[in-house]
Amino acid sequence: MFANRIDAARRLAKVLAPFAGNNPLVLAIPRGAVPMGRALADALGGELDVVLVRKLGAPGAGEFAVGAIDEAGWSYVADYAAEVGADEAYLAREKSAQMELLRKRRSLYTPARHPIDPAGRVVIVVDDGLATGATMIAALHSVRARNPASLLCAVPVAARDSLAKVAPYADKMICLETPGDFHAVGQFYRDFHQVEDNEVIATLQRPARGKAPSP
Repeated sequence: MFANRIDAARRLAKVLAPFAGNNPLVLAIPRGAVPMGRALADALGGELDVVLVRKLGAPGAGEFAVGAIDEAGWSYVADYAAEVGADEAYLAREKSAQMELLRKRRSLYTPARHPIDPAGRVVIVVDDGLATGATMIAALHSVRARNPASLLCAVPVAARDSLAKVAPYADKMICLETPGDFHAVGQFYRDFHQVEDNEVIATLQRPARGKAPSP
């Protein structure tokens, strides 16, 4: 369906073209969406930053999200969490572990500056896809608390039920594909390589297209 994340970002940019010229703030969810965020911000003439959230993984299956947490400690817990063994004690441990990782990522990704303030701006939160939707819900909640003028969620592909769960947290949803045979985000990309921390850091430090590096 998509050649790679940059291909997906370029297709999203076509749909989001009406926001070009308004200096939108594109907030990417690390790590996979950061290269997408750079391409999208460049296409729309906007700024790029990250919104840091972490999934709360299920017991014994960390890649399956039973919720998510943001930098402020607010968490979303899915209604099926207890059914897969994520009781209160487990969730407390998982939240603590993920908060520690969020602190490390903030110091690693943007050590010399504060996050860009989204207040009063058009903000586009981007990810490479929605499986459970948990991390996107946490990301949108985090940004909403900082008073954007308009809050958009932009993803190339999503599970249909997850898209419905996420929609109340955004002012506008942009999703290119909602296939019925959804099992994992990566199945819809020919190249879905793991994005590492060094690529995130380099992407965030790279000047926007057509702009000189900051002194």
